[in-house]
Amino acid sequence: MPNRSLDDGSLHGFKIRFADMEIVTKRFLLRDFVELDRPSFLNYQADPRSQAFYEPSDATAEQATRLFDTFLSWAADRPRTNYQLAIVQQQEPKALVGCCGLRGAQYPAGEMELGIELVPNYWGRYAYAIEVGRALLNFGFQELKLDVISGSTISANKRIARLAEWMGAEVVAVRSGSPWMSERGWNEVDWRITKKQWNYRIAQLYKKRSAAGS
Repeated sequence: MPNRSLDDGSLHGFKIRFADMEIVTKRFLLRDFVELDRPSFLNYQADPRSQAFYEPSDATAEQATRLFDTFLSWAADRPRTNYQLAIVQQQEPKALVGCCGLRGAQYPAGEMELGIELVPNYWGRYAYAIEVGRALLNFGFQELKLDVISGSTISANKRIARLAEWMGAEVVAVRSGSPWMSERGWNEVDWRITKKQWNYRIAQLYKKRSAAGS
């Protein structure tokens, strides 16, 4: 991807710059994972709070290691169909805040799955998730020319449900999950947002901000 800048500060309230898979927001740098991130990633993946919504077979050090290796390999793929990025603060570029991404390998052309995961110590920082989510939606719809961005979460994960609602996404299906999920009374919730819906949401936010400033 060529180095270039996109200044959408007048509409979104911050600037995004895309350069060699670096997305720069007001506070964060979303970038490809590098080997130096491995200890921090494995450490927060081992946190019991992070594992609360993982099935036991996925909540292992071996699985976390496989995930990290997969993220490194995705960064080297050409053409690229998956973007799984480290979230770091611009002022502390080596301190991992979480990970996020758009994944399209198992989706039809024009659609990708969005995912955001913050380190548990940042779970109370709802504005962090909004800032990252907004940047990913802009990247997907403006740079990757996607038509649809979708996602899936466990019904008990209220943080993601709240974020999807803020985005203006719609719930398209509520499915029975695995036996492990059913035992807990949880379901799998699928949501989606189109480019048209996101543009409408941005217009709403702009109108609200303009009204507040008048």
